[in-house]
Amino acid sequence: MQQLFWKTILFSIVLLLSCQKDNVKPAPEPEPEPMSEDPLPDGPTRGVWLTNVDSDALTSRDKIQAAVNLCYKYKINTIFMVVWNKGFTLFPSAVMEQTFGVKIDPSLGARDPLQELIELAKPRGIKVYAWFEYGFASSYGAPSDGGPLLQKKPHWAGRDSAGKILSKNNFQWMNALHPEVQDFMISLVKEVAAKYDITGIQGDDRLPAMPSEGGYDSLTVARYKAQFGVNPPASSKDAAWVDWRAKQLNDFGKRLYQEVKTVKPGIVVSMSPSIFPWSKEEYLQDWPAWVKEGYTDMVCPQIYRYDLGAYQGELSKIVNQQLTATEKQRLFPGILLKVGSYTASATFLEQMVQENRRNGVNGEVFFFFEGLKAQPAFFEKYKNL
Repeated sequence: MQQLFWKTILFSIVLLLSCQKDNVKPAPEPEPEPMSEDPLPDGPTRGVWLTNVDSDALTSRDKIQAAVNLCYKYKINTIFMVVWNKGFTLFPSAVMEQTFGVKIDPSLGARDPLQELIELAKPRGIKVYAWFEYGFASSYGAPSDGGPLLQKKPHWAGRDSAGKILSKNNFQWMNALHPEVQDFMISLVKEVAAKYDITGIQGDDRLPAMPSEGGYDSLTVARYKAQFGVNPPASSKDAAWVDWRAKQLNDFGKRLYQEVKTVKPGIVVSMSPSIFPWSKEEYLQDWPAWVKEGYTDMVCPQIYRYDLGAYQGELSKIVNQQLTATEKQRLFPGILLKVGSYTASATFLEQMVQENRRNGVNGEVFFFFEGLKAQPAFFEKYKNL
């Protein structure tokens, strides 16, 4: 009997504890703090270049979404997405299909990364620019034949004084002074402007541009000789010869600006050249003239420097010598954030941004997107700089 009594007591205790356990509700997990979906307010350009080189950000819609989310988090309000490099477009292009038989970079299949980015970025208040990274460059690492573009159209090749395909820093170049090449490039830019809901287009240190070693093709030589009665100087750095070719590219830039505006009057035409006067001496880019003559709405010179003194020096030249106070309102310098194994330190990044602000420059563009991941502490602070 006693043994039965204790078994009964033990069973009752177990039953009671079981009932209490069933009645205890687990504490609810805290809900994640919702991310605000309010679009970023309009303001000075705080931009980043988004490319398919050393980055997988454009390889799927989900990764584009992740890139947009990160830009939104850090209040980066402008994305300059590559749409032209390595001899391919990153959007389905009728111009490319008609000219070269290839509609889009084959690695992209049936996707349209530019449209995907627009659809994902615009609701967040992030502007999208179509960035023609390669400009008049035909290929990289193909000095003997200039890659598929020049294999198909060899008469489009730029030529140096030795008659070889124009090549500099391992980029090969089309002849930026050839009317057919210029028409092709304008058609490509106009196609994007007409087809997509973008804020703007952007050229860079290869558009409008050509290495100053070029210009020795038969067409350009004939034009020069018809005007001056003699062949071009043997020295590619002859000042008058540099001026003459730079003027041809200035004229192209003006025509590009005007024709794009006929397609979409409100579109922003942006350029990101090298620093001046190096840009003119090496790549025939007389970009202060583009600004003064009114055929660029935004200029983002690549002040890619590795120490503050060098950055300060180049910025000072731009804001005090090369641009007027009014023209400075169109200035948003390019800052080198990451390239290869190099990533600018958070301290250096803050110093460069603060230097911009001290000079009345309220925005900048960072090269390039992957660096946002490497410096989260700086970009959390950047939102308020």
